[in-house]
Amino acid sequence: MANFLWTRPDTDPVATLLLAHGAGAPMDSTFMEKLAGALAENRIASARFEFAYMAGRRTGGPKKPPPKADKLIGEFQTALQKLMSEAEGPLLVGGKSMGGRVAAMLSGGGSLPARVKGVCCFGYPFHPTGKPDAEWRLSALQDAKRPVLILQGDRDPFGNQAEIDAITLPDAVALRYLEDGNHDFGPRGKSPATLDGNIHAAAQAVAEFAAGN
Repeated sequence: MANFLWTRPDTDPVATLLLAHGAGAPMDSTFMEKLAGALAENRIASARFEFAYMAGRRTGGPKKPPPKADKLIGEFQTALQKLMSEAEGPLLVGGKSMGGRVAAMLSGGGSLPARVKGVCCFGYPFHPTGKPDAEWRLSALQDAKRPVLILQGDRDPFGNQAEIDAITLPDAVALRYLEDGNHDFGPRGKSPATLDGNIHAAAQAVAEFAAGN
C-alpha cells in the first residue's frame, strides 16, 4: 500500500475521509484534486489512495481494466486499517463512482470500526452508463451498515435525477443533486451552474453529513 495523498484543512478537521478514485482516472485527477481542496475548505481532511491496478499504471504496467468492485473491498479495508493509525477522530469512507460503490460495499461488512461514521459517494454508478434498463447496483446501498451520502449530478448518465426519483432508496441513504451536473459534476456551457460551484456544494454537504453523524 503506497502512502496516502493527504489534503488537510488549516484547522483541526471535523472528520477524515478515506477517498478512493473511480474506475478510469487516478487519485490525482483534476476532479479529485478539486474535490480534496473543497473538502479541506470545509474542514474535512482527505486521504486519497489508489487500488493496485491503477497504481500499477504509474510504473509502466499494462492499462488493465479494473477488477469487479467486490474484488477491491479487501484493498479498501487495508487502506482503512492504515488510516486508523495515521488519523485521529471520526472517519468517513468514500470515493468517486466505483470507489464510492466499493466503500459502500465495505460498510456492509461486519468488521467496520466504530470510528467510521458514514459513506460518501461522489457520482454513484447506479447502473451502466446510459443503460437504466440494466440491473441497478443497489445492493451495496441496501446492505450498508452506516449512513450513506450520495452526491449526484442531476443528469449523470450512471443515474440521473428522473431515473433515481422513480425508485425507492433505503432510509439510510441521503441524496444531494448537483445542478446540471454530469458524472464529474460538470454542467453544460449554457447552465448558470459551474463545476467549481457543484464541487464546493458537494464538499459542504459532506461537512454537514459529518457533523450530523
